[in-house]
Amino acid sequence: MFLRIPARRGLFGLCLALWTFVFAPSAQASYAYYVGRNLTANGAVMIGGTGEEVSSHWLEIIPARDHPDGAMIKVGVTADATIPGELIEIPQVAHTFRYMQMSYTDFEGFPPPLTNGGVNEHQVAVRDVWAPSREELVDMTPTPQHGLQYSDLARIVMERATTAREGVEIIGALIAEHGYATYGGNTHLIADPDEGWVVWELAGGQGLWVAERLGPDEVRVLYPGGIGEVPLDIANDPDFLASENFITFAEEQGWYDRASGGAFHAAKIYGDQSVEDFRNPGIKFVSPADMDEATRAMAPVTEADLMERVRDPRVVDDDSGYGQVVSLDQALRDPDLIRMWAAPTGSVTAPFNVWWLGVQDVPMEYGQHRYLTKDAASTFLHPDFQAQEATQFAGRTFKRVMYYACSAPEELLPAVTDMLTAFEAETRGDLQWVERSALTLIENDDRAAAQALMTYYANSRAMEALDLGEDMIGWLDGYTRLVSGQARPEGTEINTMDPTVNCLTDGDPDTPAR
Repeated sequence: MFLRIPARRGLFGLCLALWTFVFAPSAQASYAYYVGRNLTANGAVMIGGTGEEVSSHWLEIIPARDHPDGAMIKVGVTADATIPGELIEIPQVAHTFRYMQMSYTDFEGFPPPLTNGGVNEHQVAVRDVWAPSREELVDMTPTPQHGLQYSDLARIVMERATTAREGVEIIGALIAEHGYATYGGNTHLIADPDEGWVVWELAGGQGLWVAERLGPDEVRVLYPGGIGEVPLDIANDPDFLASENFITFAEEQGWYDRASGGAFHAAKIYGDQSVEDFRNPGIKFVSPADMDEATRAMAPVTEADLMERVRDPRVVDDDSGYGQVVSLDQALRDPDLIRMWAAPTGSVTAPFNVWWLGVQDVPMEYGQHRYLTKDAASTFLHPDFQAQEATQFAGRTFKRVMYYACSAPEELLPAVTDMLTAFEAETRGDLQWVERSALTLIENDDRAAAQALMTYYANSRAMEALDLGEDMIGWLDGYTRLVSGQARPEGTEINTMDPTVNCLTDGDPDTPAR
């Protein structure tokens, strides 16, 4: 989740980079995309995104569970966090829903496993995005801090929410009762088949949060997260929700004067003061505002279109741990058919594989491995994981594809992209018969057979993706050895925070979105 600030971006970009380095050295990003149902080809709300962490990532499908009276869950951050904290326990609910997500291990002081979100059995999808608060809020955050952190909130929304709005209300209630533990501020994008909500949780220990509704005709790309103008009478506006003190606290601090008649712009008042426009922040290689336009221009947007946006090389690089695309469809007839497309690492050089919530198990090749897992370099493998660790790891395979393709992107990336999109098109060509067959089995009271079918197809296709990855590595290896030449390292430092590998020709951010 590291940021790359081109020199020509100016002083405010440098200031944001310094803020990021100081307050969130391990991870602080992720992209999120929202496309309203009136702008999609299938009439479904679409959600996409990347996770940007220095960590391996793996797919998990978590079953619904019943919990005994008095069950508790541990949440929060430890003393190792950038803003030190202490873990606390909060009550678990009696029943938690089934959901699927990508998981990872590394964010200093945030206990693994961590998640940026996924989708649950009620078609409530969650994406997590960094969203810095102003420095004064970071400074006033009490230490040790207590409360739920970004991953806790994403997981609990998937476990408990039946609608996106309910997810917002759950976050607000949890923060009010138990507090919020932060690395400097965060946003969650929550969506269901009808609408989306952007929820901004702020640093400071004051319980500050605000949420904005996204309707059927809207597109929103977040990087960073945040919210613009909000009404002063926010409690009576159906398109906004917020903590009771959201307006008054800013007035008490002298950050907003109601008598001035000026608009209450949340990002300008509560956000990073070094950034003039949070929609054009001068980071990465394309602004979220420009990516909004590129996504809207595709309308009616298909799943393939959103995959193209999510894998855009101006967005996705070595920082990107995975890619994700989900359709949330009002016409869906059974929760087992909820579908998520997930790339096992940065989707610029990795295929999106299809997974349904009815899938009963995930191949070990797509499970947790030690490559880039926290503490792997200083510990040995637990014997319980030896069979899984012995398998080929999808994340590592497609990282190798990335490193080859990005070494000469002008020559190699187009062919890699063509192979990935062709593979995904083959999968889409099978969706109708797989899903129709599964639904027929469910309607004839044979859910187990339907789940077995979806499991078989998803697993088989995921393994075929790995075969494709190995074929691509063989081709790329031969090409770089015989044609373009392999460049040996000139220095001695193998690890870095900046620069990182990208697939832009000469690192040129002006390549237009296709």
